[in-house]
Amino acid sequence: MATRDQALGELEGASKSRARVVNDFSINVATVNGSGSQSANSVLLKSIFGMGVPVSGKNLFPSNIAGLPTWYTIRASKDGYVARKREAEVLVAINPETARQDTLSLPAGGVAIYEENLNLKQYRDDVTFYPVPLDKITAAICPEAKLRKLVRNMVYVGVVAQLLTIDLAVVENGLRKQFAKKVKVFELNFGAVKAGFDYAAQTFTKQDPFYIERANKTAGKIIIDGNAACGMGAVFAGVTVVAWYPITPSTSVVEATTDLLKKFRVTPDGKATFAVVQAEDELAAIGMVLGAGWAGARSMTATSGPGISLMAEFAGLGYYAEIPGVIFDVQRTGPSTGLPTRTSQADLLSTAFLSHGDTKHVVLLPGSVKECFDFGYAAFDLAERIQTPVFVLSDLDLGMNNWMSDPFAYPEKPLDRGKVLSAEDLNKLGGFARYKDVDGDGIGYRTLPGTRHPKAAYFTRGTGHTESAAYSEKPEDYIANMERLARKFENARKLVPGPVAVKNGTSKIGFLAYGSSDFAIRESLDEIKAQYGQNVDYMRIRAYPFSHEIHDFVASHERIYVVEQDRDAQLESLLKLDLPAEQVVKLRSILHFSGLPLDAESVTEEFATKEGLAVNAAAHVDDMEVHEGAIAS
Repeated sequence: MATRDQALGELEGASKSRARVVNDFSINVATVNGSGSQSANSVLLKSIFGMGVPVSGKNLFPSNIAGLPTWYTIRASKDGYVARKREAEVLVAINPETARQDTLSLPAGGVAIYEENLNLKQYRDDVTFYPVPLDKITAAICPEAKLRKLVRNMVYVGVVAQLLTIDLAVVENGLRKQFAKKVKVFELNFGAVKAGFDYAAQTFTKQDPFYIERANKTAGKIIIDGNAACGMGAVFAGVTVVAWYPITPSTSVVEATTDLLKKFRVTPDGKATFAVVQAEDELAAIGMVLGAGWAGARSMTATSGPGISLMAEFAGLGYYAEIPGVIFDVQRTGPSTGLPTRTSQADLLSTAFLSHGDTKHVVLLPGSVKECFDFGYAAFDLAERIQTPVFVLSDLDLGMNNWMSDPFAYPEKPLDRGKVLSAEDLNKLGGFARYKDVDGDGIGYRTLPGTRHPKAAYFTRGTGHTESAAYSEKPEDYIANMERLARKFENARKLVPGPVAVKNGTSKIGFLAYGSSDFAIRESLDEIKAQYGQNVDYMRIRAYPFSHEIHDFVASHERIYVVEQDRDAQLESLLKLDLPAEQVVKLRSILHFSGLPLDAESVTEEFATKEGLAVNAAAHVDDMEVHEGAIAS
C-alpha cells in the first residue's frame, strides 16, 4: 500500500471511531470585504434552514468599503440555540491574510476547507483538511473573468454542501428563490455550486464527524434581520414621515421601511402618501420628525450612537414640549467612531437621559426580531399615548444579522392616537388647557393643527409654561410642570411592555438582561445546570421605565447578576437608580464589550468564577475523555 493510501486509511479508521456530530456545530467562512461572498453565505445558511435545522448567521465585517478581512459564522443547533459560539468547528478559508490564524483558531478535531494554494496543512496535525482548487474550478465553468470572483464563492457552497451532506436539491431551491427573476444568474451560480459539489464528491473521502441531516424544526419559520422587522412594524403602525441620515448599522431600517412604503402607501394613480427625507445630518432629521409629529403625522428616524449624540437638544424639546416621535437606535460600539461595525449595548444610559436638565425618555428594548416588529409597531402608539419621543434600542447583532423566527402576527388592535381632541370634543368642553393633568396620569389633551375650532389653538413651547401653554418663568409653574412630567413617566411603567420571566423558580440567584443578550443567557442557563447542577432564574427586561415586576424579581432573590454588553454596567446603573436602597446591594455585573456578540460560554464562566463553583468531577472526566479522543483522532 502506498504511503498516501496508508495515511488515508488511518484517517478513515480514526474518523469511523469518532462520534458523529449531527446538526450541532458552527461554520466560519473567512473572506475579504467586497468579495461578493454575502450571497453565497446566505445560500448556505438558508440551505441548512431548508434541511429543517435551526440556524443563525452572523456577519463580522470591517468598516471599510473593500479589501479587509470579513467573517461570516453560521450556527446549526439541533437544540435551537442561536447565540454566537466562541469557536467554530468548520472553517472555510478563502482569505490568504487571515488563513493561518483562522486555522490555528480551530478546535482540535475541526475541519478546514480551503483554497489549495494556501497550504494550511503545515499549521496543524489535529485538524481535517480539504484543499480545493477554487480558482481552477471557477475558470473552467466561467469564461468571463469579471464574474469569476463572484462565482468562486458559490463553488465553496457546493463543496461544503457535499462534505456536510446537505441535499443539493435544497441548495438549488434556495438559489432559485434568491434569483427568481434572473434565470441566467441562477444558472451560472448553480453551475458553480454543482461544480464544487461534484469535485468534493469525486475527490474526498469524508474524514470528519460533522453532518447536516434532515430534521423538522424549521417548519413554518421565517428568516429575517431585526432592521427589516423594525421597518415592517413601523409601516404597520402607519408611519408616514421618515427623516434620516445614513449611518451603520441603522441604514437598512429606513431602506426596509421605504421599500414597504413604496409598495403599500401609493395611491392608484401613483401618488405617494408618505415622505422619506434624507436630511443633512441627524440633528435636522430629528427636528423634522418632531415637526411632523406635532402636525399629527406618525414620524420616525433611525440612527446609531453618534447620531443619538447629535439629537440631544431636539430630544429635550420633544420631551418638554410633549411631541410624539419614534427613534430607532441600532447600537454599535463607541465612544466616537469606535468600532462602527461591531455590536454593543452602550447607548442605554445616554438615551434614557438624552438632553440636558431633568429628562427621562421611554425606551423599548426588543430581544428578538419578532419584538423588533412588535415594538416597531407599539412605539408609535406609545409615543402618541404618552406624548413624547420614544426610543427603540436594538443593536448591530440583532439588527443586521439573520435570525430564525415565527411569522409575525398581523396587528389586531386599532391605532392608539392618545388624547386628541376633535372639534366636536371642543364644542362639548368649551375649550381645553394643553398641559393640564385632567386624569391624574400626567398626560394632557392636545389638538392637531388644522382642527377647525376657535378653541383648538395653543402654543407649543420649549420654554417655561403654564398648564394653559402660556409663557411663564414663575417657579411654581415650572415645578408643577416638571412634577407632572415625572408623574407621566411614572405612569408609563404600566404602559410599556412588561418584562418576561423566562425562568422563575425557587433559585436564590437570578439573571437580569435585555435585548440580544437573551440568546446567550438562555443557553448559559442550560450550561450552568448541566455543568454545575445549579438552577438560576432569569427575567428579561423589555422597557424603561422599569415595571414593578422587576422590583419584585430582585426582592425575591439573594443575588442578581445583570448581564449586559457594555463596559460601565449601564443597565445595572439604571436599576440602582430605580430600586429601593436595600435591594441595590444584591446586584452584580457580568459584562461583555469586545464588540463580538455575547456567547453563552462567557456568561457561564464568569458566573461560575463569581460564584466560586467547581465543575462536577465525573462530568469533567467524561469531557476530558471525549476531548482527548478528538485530539487523538
